[in-house]
Amino acid sequence: MSGPRHEIVPADRRDAWLVRLDGRDQSYVDLADPTHLAFDYVRRLGDVVDLHRRAGEPTRVVHVGGAGLTLPRYVAAIRPGSWQVVLEPDEELTAAVREQLPLPRRSGIRVRPVDGLAGVAALREDCADLVVLDAYAAGRVPAELVTTAFFADVARVLVPGGWFLLNLSDRAPFAATRDAIAGLRSVFRRTLVAAEPATLRARRPGNLTVVAGPDDSLAEALAARASGGALAARVLGHDRVSDSFGGGTGT
Repeated sequence: MSGPRHEIVPADRRDAWLVRLDGRDQSYVDLADPTHLAFDYVRRLGDVVDLHRRAGEPTRVVHVGGAGLTLPRYVAAIRPGSWQVVLEPDEELTAAVREQLPLPRRSGIRVRPVDGLAGVAALREDCADLVVLDAYAAGRVPAELVTTAFFADVARVLVPGGWFLLNLSDRAPFAATRDAIAGLRSVFRRTLVAAEPATLRARRPGNLTVVAGPDDSLAEALAARASGGALAARVLGHDRVSDSFGGGTGT
C-alpha cells in the first residue's frame, strides 16, 4: 500500500509555499518571513509562544508533528537560541521539506523520525517549556495522542509552569474535543480554548486551539490578541471551557 502523497506548491506570496498531504493543506511556509503565520490556528499557537515568557527570550519546545516546520521556524525567528525538537515519523516528507524549504543555518531545530507517542516517552523529565501537538493522519489526530496516558507523559516532560498546546480539528457538538478536555483536566490544573466564532457557533467545522497548564495567566492576554484582525477568534477561559466543553469521558 502506498504512503501519503506529498506536494509542495507555491502559495499566495513570493517565496511562500504550501505543504499538502493527500490533497490537504498541512503547512504554509514563508521562507522570506517566517513570522508570517497564514493559518488562523497557527497564529493562535504563535500567540501562546509570544506570551509565555519575555519577548526574545530563548525557550525549549517539543513539537509533536512537523510537516513544513512552520511553527518551529517561527520560534527560531522570534526567540533565537531556542532548543526545539520535532517528532515527525514521515521521513519522506521531512526529506522533501529539508530539500525544497531548507531551514536557516543554526536554527536549533532538530527533527527526529519517530511518532509522538514513542518520541515523548523517550524524552527526559522537565526538559520543555512548551509541548505542541499538531499531528494528523488521514485528517485526524492519531487516537493514541489524545489519551489521558499520553497527556500525563507530556506533563512529565514539561517543566513546572510549562504549557501544553493542542490543535484539534472538530465540529459541533465537539465530541472529540470534549473527550480530550476531560483527559487534560485529569492531568493539568487549567485549560482554555480558542477558535473562530463560526466554529464555536456550530456554523462550520474548524480548528480549536486548546492550551493546558498550571494557571489562567495566559487567558486575558491571549483573548486580547485573538479579538482583532483578520484572524479573530474567541478565547474561553477555564470556567467557560467547563460550561461549553464539559461532559467528555476522556480515554
